[in-house]
Amino acid sequence: MLDLLPYRSVLAFTSAGRVSFLQGLITNDVQLLTPDTALWSALLTPQGRWLSEFFLFSTPDSILMDCPADHAEMLSKKLSRFRLRADVKIETTDFQVLVGHDSSPPADAVCVANDPRGDGAGWRAVVQQAPENAGHGDNWLKRRLEKGLPEAADFESEKTLALEANMDLLHGVSWKKGCYMGQELTARTHYRGLLRRRLLPVQIQDEAFPETGGTLLMGDKEVGELRSRQGSRALAMLRREAWSSPELAFEGKPVSVVWPDWFPLEMRS
Repeated sequence: MLDLLPYRSVLAFTSAGRVSFLQGLITNDVQLLTPDTALWSALLTPQGRWLSEFFLFSTPDSILMDCPADHAEMLSKKLSRFRLRADVKIETTDFQVLVGHDSSPPADAVCVANDPRGDGAGWRAVVQQAPENAGHGDNWLKRRLEKGLPEAADFESEKTLALEANMDLLHGVSWKKGCYMGQELTARTHYRGLLRRRLLPVQIQDEAFPETGGTLLMGDKEVGELRSRQGSRALAMLRREAWSSPELAFEGKPVSVVWPDWFPLEMRS
């Protein structure tokens, strides 16, 4: 099954300076990008707070940015402010984004690569036109909740830290590249271990989560907020002290963390 993601758009970065331009602004190392791979990355505020997440693909004459559709204009305008004399052009395209895991991507895809966040995340493709048999995101939502993979809906603009959304564990942050916007706080949080909460997949017992809203409790204490959800599964921004608590609940129903394979064992307490 493959899914069209209608809530994603594609920006194109062209001209000779595109790699160096993005390299100084985003969390990942653009120099690692190849025609056969994709990068997951983010743009942060100077204070290290999240503005948007996106995937980068390389073509012979461009870097394509698969980003949230409602962020495309903001990203284009905000990044354009940093162009100065850089040899780079930023344009909005009509390309579409497809994802899948148990079927092959279209042979005529503009570019395709495995989702760089880890094994089992499937593939992502940028295409000119989605196949008629493509779904519209429900299968993808189910899969990413099972795998604990965040998207823009799981972040809070200018509030969420990249590490709170596990971008450090899902290959979205480079610790070896030079400076980028928001790098100082991101690095300090990483090396000092100051993180108090993370986005984690959770499951409720014998119930379904509501379509919107929702606060998780540990006893009488608020310890988490629901983000993306479908049926009994969700992603929740959850405080560390509640990760293994038998008292974690939503409206009186027991809730438990479903640890994804990529989350290190030594960090689960």
